[in-house]
Amino acid sequence: MILARWLAAALLAAATVGVADAQDARRGAELAIPCAQCHGANGRSQTPTIPSLAGQPAEFITIQMILLREGLRDAPVMAPFAANLPDQVIEDLAAYFATLPPGPPEERRPRDGALFAAGQALSGPRRCATCHVADYGGRNQIPRIAAQREEYLETAMIAYRDGTRAGPDTQMNGAVVGLTDAQIAALAHYLSQLD
Repeated sequence: MILARWLAAALLAAATVGVADAQDARRGAELAIPCAQCHGANGRSQTPTIPSLAGQPAEFITIQMILLREGLRDAPVMAPFAANLPDQVIEDLAAYFATLPPGPPEERRPRDGALFAAGQALSGPRRCATCHVADYGGRNQIPRIAAQREEYLETAMIAYRDGTRAGPDTQMNGAVVGLTDAQIAALAHYLSQLD
């Protein structure tokens, strides 16, 4: 409940940013130089368990960075980067990554027809498009998962299923509850192959 109230306050604050404090993607591009080491120079990660940020909704990145900064999301690698980041820096970084064209990593795994079909068949009953939208491009505080790194998607969904990761609410935990590792692998493959 506390996290839900905090999220509502964060969304309201993001929506009421003054003109003088508006997100600045140019400033964000300069600030993102260290981010490229892991998330890729074009925002497309080349590291298996690191997510691509290109084309992610700015609101999603802002919320995730605040969760990381406040210690409400456990990602030890990100902790030193997120610690003490001012809101304006977070908003500028988010604005920058949101402007980058999304797409798959350079070395995306070739499509496996059977695995793709199995993942596609799971996505409907799991109602993935309800939040992530029909093309899985995300919106507002919901991430883009189309063309995301397959290994990252698989790791994240397993963590949601096993209760070792939670978002601002428990929707993702509920969406993947009961899925086997093989089903999660198929769903991750399907989503990673979408452009």
